[in-house]
Amino acid sequence: MRIGRRLQPMVNRIVSRASHVGDRPVHDDDDFPWVAALEANWREILHEAEAALHNIEAVPPLADVSPDHRDIAPANKWRSFFLYGYGYSEPANVRRCPRTNALLADVPGLNSAFFSVLAPGTHIPAHVGVTKAILTCHLGLIVPRDGARCTMRVADQVVQWRPGRALVFDDTYEHEVANDTDETRVVLLIQFRRPVRQPGRLIGGLFLWAVKRSRFVQDARRSVRDWTFRA
Repeated sequence: MRIGRRLQPMVNRIVSRASHVGDRPVHDDDDFPWVAALEANWREILHEAEAALHNIEAVPPLADVSPDHRDIAPANKWRSFFLYGYGYSEPANVRRCPRTNALLADVPGLNSAFFSVLAPGTHIPAHVGVTKAILTCHLGLIVPRDGARCTMRVADQVVQWRPGRALVFDDTYEHEVANDTDETRVVLLIQFRRPVRQPGRLIGGLFLWAVKRSRFVQDARRSVRDWTFRA
């Protein structure tokens, strides 16, 4: 992890220069053709999400899964039902969401996918992601009616979720989330490989290979398995 932190700025510079979709906080959905299928089938994804999240206490808080998130994840307020995490699948969870899994199969360079649940009155403070080698997509599933009070800031842009619509952004830009409503917000969160030219593809791929095998990911993987077993 220490080596990775030292290499991170250099890797991000190389990847951003090689990016086929530019380097900006929020991206145009049209740059990613597979997003249209997710939006067209969002109600099927929602149906599986509602079933998976029926017993919310059996869905792990992110702070329990990933200790590195404890500083930004309020206790029991931000929960994640993992289908994939850094390339590793959670078979028991995947079997419960066959239609969602079929749609995820068409996401090029899928890295992670999970239902992200934000409880009412939750604020996730400003933070940044690990690497520009991946981008993040949020597909809105359950969105508070007062959308103006449930927002995400990415750099200097403030965005809102809408049911059945996707948001693609670069989480290496500072971002924060606030749900100042009395309703729960649920999105399908997808992380995928940024489309890049060489040498960015090679350098970014090597960095992700190392992250996947790091204690950061392996500890989180064991925690998810423990929660799945208990559920």
